[in-house]
Amino acid sequence: MEQQAFNLDKVQISINKLREKRSKIYFFVQDTKGNARGSVRYIYQMAMALKNGGFKPVILHEKNDYIGVGKWLGEKYMTEIPHQSIESQNLEVSPDDTIVVPEIFGYIMSQVKNLPPAKIVLTQSYSNMLETLQPGETWSQFGFTKCITTSVKQKEYIDKVMRGVSYDVIPPIISDVFEKSKLPSKTIVAVHTKEQRDTVNLIKAFYLKYPQFRWITFRDMRGLSELEFATILKDSFVSIWVDDISGLGTYPLESMKTGTPVIGKIPNLKPDWMNEHNGIWTNDTINMVDILAEFTQNWLEDNISEKLYESGYETAEKFTNTDDFKSKVLERFSSYINTRLSNFNSQLEKLKTN
Repeated sequence: MEQQAFNLDKVQISINKLREKRSKIYFFVQDTKGNARGSVRYIYQMAMALKNGGFKPVILHEKNDYIGVGKWLGEKYMTEIPHQSIESQNLEVSPDDTIVVPEIFGYIMSQVKNLPPAKIVLTQSYSNMLETLQPGETWSQFGFTKCITTSVKQKEYIDKVMRGVSYDVIPPIISDVFEKSKLPSKTIVAVHTKEQRDTVNLIKAFYLKYPQFRWITFRDMRGLSELEFATILKDSFVSIWVDDISGLGTYPLESMKTGTPVIGKIPNLKPDWMNEHNGIWTNDTINMVDILAEFTQNWLEDNISEKLYESGYETAEKFTNTDDFKSKVLERFSSYINTRLSNFNSQLEKLKTN
């Protein structure tokens, strides 16, 4: 009887914490060593939305020497959201808590499979979801039966691979720091590729094939703060994007938001937002330098269609509604919490009956 009463009390405590939003929502993040990364920004934006909505998010990281996102995303994300390292301490979580793990951390999923909180996998890149799993392993066997992803197409693809999991879509939000320049564009080409060598090879090939344009400046968009990133984009007259395994494509959307046209390689999973009017898209990276040279000549002659700029900006605007993003985050996590609360109430009734 004493054990039963103890269990009943524990369940009642969990119910009260869930009702009062005192249970914690842990987000595991990768340490980017101070470098900007869209996938990490998305997690911090989600955590901040939950904090402002009255929930208790916590950022989890592996090492004590975690550098964080203060320098490139903003110090408020480091000071207003609690952070916790798991390097030198055990992760103490309650059954009413929730833990969110990115898809690439399959080994973390296996480590927390016996922990009692609700478990959610966050998939921003479908190409990473099997990378750290053993052959035959699935998310559901580790207790991760819910997944948040960033696009409908990505959801449809993942659903065919990972069975026994329910999916929700929360598209990312483009920061207000990405805005149009009030000054004319400079002779800068912003380049963002999955592999850095692709950036180097593109620049070298362009200068060799078109020596008349050697005065054009290329900027590799790696290792920049968000403000530096946005400033270079809005100063550029064109943006280059190559990422075959992109799950959504925030970089071209950020370019469009600054009013910079995009020349891009169509990824293997073509984004829902991509159409023939909002960018110059190709299936072949070999001819990208030729497309760039032709675009450059037309830009110098003021011969670029206004429709390209307008359509690109209209596309990006669909990803700038901060209130909508916050609403979707709060709606989804409130639903998770309510489901958890319902399960605890059922458990409480069974204990009372016994």
